[in-house]
Amino acid sequence: MGIVIIVLIVFVVIGVFLYFVSIYNGLIKLRRDIDKNWSNIDVLLKQRHDEITKLVKVCEGYMKYERETLEKIVGLRTEYLKAGTVEEKEKIDTAITGALKTIFAVAESYPELKSNNNFIQLQNRISEIENMIADRRELYNDSVNIYNIRIHQIPDMIVARMLNYQDRPLFEATPEEKKDVDIKFEFPK
Repeated sequence: MGIVIIVLIVFVVIGVFLYFVSIYNGLIKLRRDIDKNWSNIDVLLKQRHDEITKLVKVCEGYMKYERETLEKIVGLRTEYLKAGTVEEKEKIDTAITGALKTIFAVAESYPELKSNNNFIQLQNRISEIENMIADRRELYNDSVNIYNIRIHQIPDMIVARMLNYQDRPLFEATPEEKKDVDIKFEFPK
């Protein structure tokens, strides 16, 4: 009878151990998915920054008086490359998005630029990348949300606390991005 109890206790201990290992592995997979999803966003942001360099070169000849906008975009691109955390990159990315909107709006004042094939191709490419970034942000947020939920659910919470796992931040729109866009139409007189 004593051997049966010892064997039963060993099986329970092994079962509990394997259960915690499966929780641990699940949480590790979620963390890695979040990191991978952020890396995918980062790759697209770098592609966008490469396209911005080309866009600035195309625009420079036309937009002699808009040098400040062009310099701001180049400066933000450099800041992004130096940023280390997701939060820093997210903040700079928001500023770049705003600057791109400005440059595309300013381009309306330059009919020669607006009709330039290189400008049109770059504008389309940047718009395409922006859509891809939005998709990847959604996937990132889904992964973060699942992870954040799991580390607060029992029994995952026990393992998460033992490993000191903390909530990960969601990729959120800034207050500036939430504002209504001011669209003005100018009609010829």
